[in-house]
Amino acid sequence: MSEITTIPVTKEVRDMLKSYGSKGETYDNILRRIMKQVDIEDFMERQYRRLQEKDKFVSLDEI
Repeated sequence: MSEITTIPVTKEVRDMLKSYGSKGETYDNILRRIMKQVDIEDFMERQYRRLQEKDKFVSLDEI
């Protein structure tokens, strides 16, 4: 198992983090899930930007 650390946060941030989790889910699991989602969204944004830079790309919204 990885080494455990303590990250100081305000009670407000802790409570917000709790609201993202399910019963029994650890803060580590909540944060991992959130970070994976952000990574996926960031990746998709980069891909859309690359496609828009190409001359032949037509957005589905434009069809």
